[in-house]
Amino acid sequence: MSHHRIGIDLGGTKIEIALLGPDGAELLRERIATPGAYDATLSALTGLVQAAEARIGVSATVGIGIPGVISPATGLVKNANSIGLNGHALDRDLKRMLGREIRVENDANCFALSEATDGAGAGAPVVFGVILGTGCGGGIVVQGRVIQGPHRVAGEWGHNPLPWPQPKELPGPACWCGKNGCLETWVAGPSLARDCDGEGARDASGIPARAAAGETKARDALTRHADRLARGLAQIVNFLDPDRIVLGGGLSNMAHLYTEVPPLLKRYVFSDVIETPVVKAVHGDSSGVRGAAWLWPP
Repeated sequence: MSHHRIGIDLGGTKIEIALLGPDGAELLRERIATPGAYDATLSALTGLVQAAEARIGVSATVGIGIPGVISPATGLVKNANSIGLNGHALDRDLKRMLGREIRVENDANCFALSEATDGAGAGAPVVFGVILGTGCGGGIVVQGRVIQGPHRVAGEWGHNPLPWPQPKELPGPACWCGKNGCLETWVAGPSLARDCDGEGARDASGIPARAAAGETKARDALTRHADRLARGLAQIVNFLDPDRIVLGGGLSNMAHLYTEVPPLLKRYVFSDVIETPVVKAVHGDSSGVRGAAWLWPP
């Protein structure tokens, strides 16, 4: 670990920056609101990097996690649910403004890389990282390396259909990607809220407490959610068989997932034994920004 690293988590509502020292220790962290316009976002990113370096008195590599990917065909951002990024050459634009190479990666891949490097997946050869928040993302890290794939869609499990659907789950809710029944429409935070409290509900944070207090509707929603999550993760185990599955995002704070989902996997995985650990992220909300920094390896 011979240099300083800057990691940036560029989201739809906030931009977070962290500067890591050569030993991986966090020296600085800052969060600002994401500007609405693309040019303003570029200016904000440039200003954050320059201010961080000036404050610590170092020059650093820069990695950025975004809710999308850079298309290998066009060099432009695609598949971002922060739609203002789509169609722009984010890495090249920032390279021009900062005068250095910038590495840009999907935010779920950054999360998985962070946890595989020095988090809940450290030491595991194959890690599948899951973000369960306003959306549903996934990333694959093998021997410390993010697996991107030639189309940069490796790990995008949230836009596969819910496995083994029940008749009442068909055709499934409409997804922002244009299809129906994507896993994201069943296991993300707003999806859990909608399943529990009906159309228009978006906040699932209070559902576990309501269930613990004895509310049948909340308890049933959590039961359905755990089973759907287990079905989605079983599909991952069937074709990737990771050594560890790490959960992040807001829903990863629901403690029952770590006791209820692993036994449920046994119903769906094509194996006589299923012992895949499902664990909570160590770095929590910091994983995305730390993973972006680790895009520049030692």
